[in-house]
Amino acid sequence: MAQSKIIGSSEIHAAIERLAAAIADRHTAPAKLLLLGIANGGVELARRLAQKLRARHGTVDISFHRDDIARQPIPKEFAPTQIPADVDGACVILVDDVLFSGRTVKAALDELFDHGRAATVELAVLVDRGGRRLPISADYLGLSLPTPCQEKIVVSLHATDATRDSIWITPAKAQTKI
Repeated sequence: MAQSKIIGSSEIHAAIERLAAAIADRHTAPAKLLLLGIANGGVELARRLAQKLRARHGTVDISFHRDDIARQPIPKEFAPTQIPADVDGACVILVDDVLFSGRTVKAALDELFDHGRAATVELAVLVDRGGRRLPISADYLGLSLPTPCQEKIVVSLHATDATRDSIWITPAKAQTKI
């Protein structure tokens, strides 16, 4: 299967607006929110949501909590955990670009709990592609895009030019079953 572009920037922006509106509906005091983008895919999305909500944002690096760290080395574009406020008692929203098996979110929770005990933890994702292997679901969802395991969803959120945002479906690399 060749790469095929399926979602353009205007649809992505509408999904981000829906995410921000849903979060704002539930949280009337955004200054008390802490949005943490899961590195690397959720970092730009968390920044954009925080800007719309006027909330604090940071980064959660899951590299050392991955259950496949022996097969997947730490990426070159390593983004260390940076949390701008105390996690203890905070309302944290983990933010990621794609939700698939749930393993990334589990690793993010492990990293988050290394930094303290949040009052609540919620999950916001741009794309839910289905295929869960853990009992994890998003509290806030931009797009639902069921995709078979033989394909991969690639989200590109451009840091300085949002008109270049895109979502692609590509063939997934062959992976060993766990």
